[in-house]
Amino acid sequence: MADKHAPFIVLGAGPGGYACAFRAADLGLDVTLVDPRASLGGVCLNEGCIPSKALLHAAEVIREAAHMAAWGIGFGDPKLDLDALRAKKDGIVRQLTDGLSGLARRRKVRVVRGAAVFSGPKSLEIDGETWSFDRAVIAVGSAPVQLPGWPEDARIWDSTAALELRSVPKRLAIVGGGIIGLEMATIYAALGSAVTVIEFLDQIAPGADAEAVQILRAAMEGQGVTIHSATRVTAVKAGKAALTLACEGAFEGEIKADAAIQAVGRRANGSLVNAKAAGVEVDARGVIAVDAQCRTQVPDIFAIGDVTGNPMLAHRATHQGHVAAEVAAGHAAGLDALIPSVAYTNPELAWAGLTPAQAKEAGIAHKLTSFPWAASGRNLASGGSDGLTRIVYDPDTHRLLGATVVGRNAGELLAELVLAMEMGATLEDLALSVHAHPTLSETVAFSAERALGTLTDL
Repeated sequence: MADKHAPFIVLGAGPGGYACAFRAADLGLDVTLVDPRASLGGVCLNEGCIPSKALLHAAEVIREAAHMAAWGIGFGDPKLDLDALRAKKDGIVRQLTDGLSGLARRRKVRVVRGAAVFSGPKSLEIDGETWSFDRAVIAVGSAPVQLPGWPEDARIWDSTAALELRSVPKRLAIVGGGIIGLEMATIYAALGSAVTVIEFLDQIAPGADAEAVQILRAAMEGQGVTIHSATRVTAVKAGKAALTLACEGAFEGEIKADAAIQAVGRRANGSLVNAKAAGVEVDARGVIAVDAQCRTQVPDIFAIGDVTGNPMLAHRATHQGHVAAEVAAGHAAGLDALIPSVAYTNPELAWAGLTPAQAKEAGIAHKLTSFPWAASGRNLASGGSDGLTRIVYDPDTHRLLGATVVGRNAGELLAELVLAMEMGATLEDLALSVHAHPTLSETVAFSAERALGTLTDL
């Protein structure tokens, strides 16, 4: 006999889990939300998306202050109070997590602190207590990948430790040039570290548009970040004075560092909940397969977020959470939408839909159009550097197939292009929509005008 019963139980209170629980409660379900943390929000709010954006804002202010010297406005060298900066970051996180607790109370969502594992098709164990359930949602997220063969050393951090802001090392090596690694490089370079990024693949920000990535790479190198792509770390030695990373590939040699960050991706946590006991299969990567309704092969058990595989992004998890809740409540719902990606670097890099390389590989007929930010009045007047807005489109229908933006606030600008693609918009739709002047959003219309032969600003 179970100690307690939950009609609808969600395992994990990250962006997907709490969104699912709150949506289900709004739809009239009796909801229980389980998480081992003392605060709601999962990795994203507690040690990922939000703390990193707080530190990225600090990095942006430091760079903007230095940049203004060329405009005749001097602020002097920044004085870094690491304790105060850490406290500000933690305060922002606490404000948001406390807000989630309030939302859960107002929705009458039962919150249980503990680690849940399945013990049967309709039962769970939560810290030694047996629960039965009618329907369950697995939203247990992911964890940083640990590279094999590295020594145990306090100077070797994962992304979570890096965001704790333990110190600002004089020399920092970052292994992995994806979004997480590049954001860490942006933060620590601004705070004063000499940063070296080592990426195994030929390109940093793998999967993004190659031309846009070149703009980002040049900008980061201009900020003092050393980047070695097509390079792998073969050995790491933890000496008394420094870490030594042996490298081979495009860069051959050793890199000395006072700290190193492993930023080579994340692994799904599907293996943590004993899903097999409920009849749910978990693959070798910890991923649980789901359909468009977020159902596993067990109809009454759903899975959402990072545990369902790539792309491991909070906004995807949130939308999956809504879908799972709506399906469980008897509504018709499914997720078949574009998932945008954003690197909150300086400049930002954002993309959605097909890149030129993906369209070519898939044999999809396409053309490209773009607008360089060197010709954007707002970009130049705001002290912006190089940037690009690029659109991949169908040559016959002019419908948008993909878009990439690199430059200031690229993540915000991408939203218009995502909406355009979701609505089946054409180049004509973009070009004939009046954009305010001078704005960065004009670069979207200008890109469309360029393809149509009506551009007068280039």
